[in-house]
Amino acid sequence: MSQFLQYAVSGLSIGALYALVALGLVLIYRSTRILNFGHGDVATAGTFFAFTLLGHNFSGALAFPLALIIGAVIAMVFYFVILIPAQRRNATVLGQIILTVGLSLIIQGLVSHFWGTEPQSFPFPLSDTKTWKVFRDVVISELSLGALAIGLVGSLGLFLLVQKTRLGLAMRATSENLPAAQTLGIPTRRVLALSWGLAAALGVLAGIFLAPALLLDPFFMLEPFLKGFAAAILGGMNSLPGAIVGGLILGVAESLAGGYITVAFKNSLAFVVIIVVLLIRPEGLLGEEFIERV
Repeated sequence: MSQFLQYAVSGLSIGALYALVALGLVLIYRSTRILNFGHGDVATAGTFFAFTLLGHNFSGALAFPLALIIGAVIAMVFYFVILIPAQRRNATVLGQIILTVGLSLIIQGLVSHFWGTEPQSFPFPLSDTKTWKVFRDVVISELSLGALAIGLVGSLGLFLLVQKTRLGLAMRATSENLPAAQTLGIPTRRVLALSWGLAAALGVLAGIFLAPALLLDPFFMLEPFLKGFAAAILGGMNSLPGAIVGGLILGVAESLAGGYITVAFKNSLAFVVIIVVLLIRPEGLLGEEFIERV
């Protein structure tokens, strides 16, 4: 029993970070119906920016918020400079998705050019070796505890923002019916840009807490991005609570699979989840079937 709990606690900590990545994907998909394949690479750029600031003796209290802002700015600039002109030229949804793939490749090239491709260690104030005992023989590292806390706090903060604030109301109105929101005088372009920026900031936040456990290189967010994508599909691509639930379930399932089956299968589980969910319940656990208004 203690071994099972150990795996579950470890899975919850990584699952909370998957949830942050999934929330960013869902936030953009809800408002624009676009799958943002540049999400992970924007997080990579923000994390490398934090890495540079830390290397110049900036404190984490300053470096990490600035990294979130940089990630948000990159996403918002992409939205204003690339996506909006494409939409004005009646680009299809598929065409806009391809633009996000282009963003991904461009960022990969820039990160490789400025920081190189050699894996590097990410300095972090929380230790991966210092552990805390939480229940009987169940222990959790300081870094994992911080990841679990920041994942849950970030997820709850986004949920409260969307559900309890005027900005959240505008975001929900824009995602529900864009023409009606424009008729009501909601500045939909700015609202959508803020959605892109907020989604990117969540990705950078996840990247900052994933980097100490992974070696930092231009592609270190590829696997977490795919896991976040799987979590979003599991929970429902149009459901923010579903993204949180999907991330936690996937994290625990991965940890249990790695412990009781094999580590090799652990890395394949996300793709099995995508296939199974799409076959059985395409809208996800908490998602609803999307009906286009015309």
